[in-house]
Amino acid sequence: MIGAGPGDPKLITLRAVEAIRESRAIVYDYLVNPEILAHSRRNTDLIYVGKRGGHHSISQSEINRMLIERALDGEIVARLKGGDPFIFGRGGEEAEALQEADVSWEVIPGVSSGVAAAAYAGIPLTHREHSSSVAFITGHDASGSEKKIVDWKKTAGSADTLVIFMCAERISSIVKALVEGGRERSTPIALVRWGTYEYQEVYTGTLADLIDANANDAFKVEPPVVAIVGKVAALTTRLNWFGNEQLRIKISERRPSKELHFVGSR
Repeated sequence: MIGAGPGDPKLITLRAVEAIRESRAIVYDYLVNPEILAHSRRNTDLIYVGKRGGHHSISQSEINRMLIERALDGEIVARLKGGDPFIFGRGGEEAEALQEADVSWEVIPGVSSGVAAAAYAGIPLTHREHSSSVAFITGHDASGSEKKIVDWKKTAGSADTLVIFMCAERISSIVKALVEGGRERSTPIALVRWGTYEYQEVYTGTLADLIDANANDAFKVEPPVVAIVGKVAALTTRLNWFGNEQLRIKISERRPSKELHFVGSR
């Protein structure tokens, strides 16, 4: 099980590259940069099992079965996941399935998109003056479950900095719940889309800006998005070191939604 990193192909680890080169089959996800597959050997089976916006090319149970069957046939299989496989990547579920099937496995950590997207947006997740704690949170509920796995009102004050994964479709309701849970409306927020890619986009403002923009239907952003909530998010305007300044947009700017509705190409 291999973490492919956040997107920039140079952020993959040396151990990950070694494992990819050793593998007979690579089972990879939507957020894996295709350039990383170039590290594979000739005639390696490249198997795409990506999930995007609720559209799954293959179910999780089928993925588990594929990994187990190929491994039991004696193949070295690389399960390649964007970011880190044990941070909102279902790596734990797949590891449990392999363990139950008595399949030998290892995990190779990757650079988490939550950490990398913030860094590439110029946001230090911790700062002596602004943040001494960080919480990583999923932005959507468990697939196929009616139970909400995040109590946003309780989560609002759980840490100085909140890093919210997979949140593009629900960011409006999430922000409202955070304010209802006690976060000040003036709290800074940054939304980082396609973090670490050359076309990375950063949207900045406050919780109030986002609530107001959504109330007027003036803001929409497509996945993949990581949101950073907290005082450190405001530092992005001072510490911007990466990317095109034109791709940094203030949420409070009332542009037509079509100008804020970016569609990535992969």
